[in-house]
Amino acid sequence: MKTPETIRIGVIGLGYVGLPLAVEFGKKFHTIGFDLKEDRIAELVAGEDSTREVDPEEFALARNLVLSSDSAQLADCNYFIIAVPTPIDSSKRPDLRPLCSASEIVGVYLKKDDIVVYESTVYPGATEEVCVPILENVSGLVYNHDFFCGYSPERINPGDRMHRLTNIVKITSGSTLETAAKVDTLYRAIIDAGTFPASSIKVAEAAKVIENTQRDVNIALVNELSLIFNRLGINTQEVLQAAGTKWNFLPFTPGLVGGHCIGVDPYYLTHKAQEVGYLPAMILAGRRLNDDMGRYVANRFIKLMLQKKIEVSRARVLVLGLSFKENCPDLRNTKVVDIICELRDYGIMVDVYDPWVDPEEAVSEYGLHLEKRINHDIYDGVILAVNHDSFKSYSAENLRNLMKPKSVLFDVKGALPAKEVDGSL
Repeated sequence: MKTPETIRIGVIGLGYVGLPLAVEFGKKFHTIGFDLKEDRIAELVAGEDSTREVDPEEFALARNLVLSSDSAQLADCNYFIIAVPTPIDSSKRPDLRPLCSASEIVGVYLKKDDIVVYESTVYPGATEEVCVPILENVSGLVYNHDFFCGYSPERINPGDRMHRLTNIVKITSGSTLETAAKVDTLYRAIIDAGTFPASSIKVAEAAKVIENTQRDVNIALVNELSLIFNRLGINTQEVLQAAGTKWNFLPFTPGLVGGHCIGVDPYYLTHKAQEVGYLPAMILAGRRLNDDMGRYVANRFIKLMLQKKIEVSRARVLVLGLSFKENCPDLRNTKVVDIICELRDYGIMVDVYDPWVDPEEAVSEYGLHLEKRINHDIYDGVILAVNHDSFKSYSAENLRNLMKPKSVLFDVKGALPAKEVDGSL
């Protein structure tokens, strides 16, 4: 293991995962935080973080951190940590282009005895089957002879101020026993909660991808239960509250499953499963059900409007919340958009209000112009789609005051008393 003075770390990708990592390493080691986006680097240099994951005070403690969009800054690094997005394409297949691009950048500066660690979520085998050949081809070096690799899956939970990088156990792995030990020692220097050394890179990759797959399947189950209970005229939240009195009942709740993790990661596993000849029926069924929940919410809402004899084609509705989860500005794969699109297909005018979201990003990503403030007495309905802390001060009565006398209040999150809303999951 190199001494702290000789360790030079390059973190490639400064999003929700890479930035907290670069800041923590920058407190103890010489660290280059690299991102292709010049505007991202500019805001970080100014001490601002649009993802709201790192506070200015934390930036100040990372005295050894250099931020740059110039890849040449990576030339002297001997550890490269790749933390770029791994999305899916329009056919719901893994899109590894960001990962491959990052591997090409690192390959240019890869030297003998360097170690490349991947944090991006992938399917088991992707690091060595997809990324390593790129590193070899670009660098001209030989894997496990000239350079080595590790995999330490990210476990960041955007918007979560309790579970942070340093207090979440970190899985580590390496392509050789010696590399695994070096990677583990490196991460133990910044992870207070400790590490869990996996036996191989593939095991570490698989462990990560099943974490969110498990959550996805469990949420799909309660979403399906919600569909059933609605037809039976039973309130789902009351059922879950009653069932939750048993010590081993799992506390999952129905809702929209978006974002870049739970709504994406299962497709990486199912892709690999089908590649080796197995059709993962349960996982794919859960994905289909969760992907359809936005449309289901919109249709439930429209039926409630019709029951109150509200003229749908002339209606105006307010959607509270656009980001994929609470207290987070991330818009990636948000399923609130599915609700909005379905309502608009019926001719409904939809206003969207979300103080957490960057208005320019909402326009560029989805063509949505956010409301700067909430209007009163003009809406035929309100949908509470994301329960930000800033919305928790609104009671059902407060929300009713935003609407016309004949209107519909729908609570996607189960945040309001069931008897005070017209519909909920």
